[in-house]
Order: sequence, then structure tokens, then C-alpha cells
Amino acid sequence: MDSCFEASLFADPQEGLLIAGVDEVGRGCIFGSVVAAAVVLPLSRIPQLIELGVKDSKKLSTKRREELVKPIKQIVSGWQIKEASVTEIDRLNILQASLLAMNRTVDQLKPSPDLCLVDGKFPIPRIELKQKTVIKGDALSSAIAAASILAKVWRDRAICNLAAQYPDYDLINNKGYPTPKHKLAIQTYGISDLHRKTFAPCRDIALRRQ
Repeated sequence: MDSCFEASLFADPQEGLLIAGVDEVGRGCIFGSVVAAAVVLPLSRIPQLIELGVKDSKKLSTKRREELVKPIKQIVSGWQIKEASVTEIDRLNILQASLLAMNRTVDQLKPSPDLCLVDGKFPIPRIELKQKTVIKGDALSSAIAAASILAKVWRDRAICNLAAQYPDYDLINNKGYPTPKHKLAIQTYGISDLHRKTFAPCRDIALRRQ
């Protein structure tokens, strides 16, 4: 990112204006929770994120994402990470569970932002804060990109911590995503309590258990 998308939203930005970026990770997984993160910072600090090299977490190596976590937290004024569980994903559907995780994240965010930039096209329900949805926001907004990095690193660590408890599913390598090896494992060993039972290919196995 070489320009300040956030500043372009305002004709005359106020001094001290607080911007939040909100993003989620794990929507495409078949194992584990969906995780949302939010960061809040003054608009004047957005160039520091750009200079740091913050961008869409999917375009960064695992090592670089890990390296960016600490300096991001030093630049921002506040951050939060929350999740929606596998049970909530299966009960609500992945979109609604993702929005629930975002809601929980923003609800706990301090200080309160003047504007939330939300990745995607769906606004966060049941919040009173002003918000703007940004399609492909993690590629456009440094604030959203920073949130995407915090969420990705947090979720990857959480999944890796579960790998010893669920050794059959190659979680260290797939982080819960449906790789060929992961799909073969669930055909061989069945699904665990942390697999999303409403997601193919877990759904057919879950139906057989009923």
C-alpha cells in the first residue's frame, strides 16, 4: 500500500479522528472457529502502518506476519480479537458467525472509533458505531490489513496449539483449511468435535453419524 485510503474518505479530516479496521479469518476452513480482529488508531498514524509494510495478510509470509504483530500493536491505540465457535458456525452459518465475531470484537474495542472500516460488503449488525464496508478492504485499507494480520496470526497459533490434540488432521500445515491431505484424513478417521459439520466434506460424515 503506497497511499492512504483512509484519508481519501474525508474531504477535511478532523484532528484526532479515530479509524478502526475490522477483518476476519477462517471463513473457508472446515476445522476450528472463525476469528475477527479490530484495530483502532488516529488517522494521522496510518502512514506508519504503510511505512511498516502492512498489507493483506494473505500476501505476506508466515514469518513476516509474525514479525509485524508487535509493531502493529505499538502503533495502534487499541486492538481486540474475538471468535465465533464451531457450534455457532454450524447453527448460524459462516456469514452470520463471522459477523458475530466482528460484533464481539468491535464491542470491546477501546478507544471507541469515529469510523469502522469493515472488510467485505456486509455491515456489522447491532452496533451503534458509524461503519463503512470496503470490498477487498484488506488490500485497500492499512487499518483493515493490520486487523487481518492480527487475526491470521492469532488463529494460526490457536490451530497449531490444537495439533497435538488432533494429530490425524495435519493441522500444523493446513491450519484447518480443506487441503487434499486434510480431506483424506476425515475420510479415513472421521470428523472431530471441532470440524464444521455443515461444511462439505464434513457434512456427509456428520449425517452418517445421525
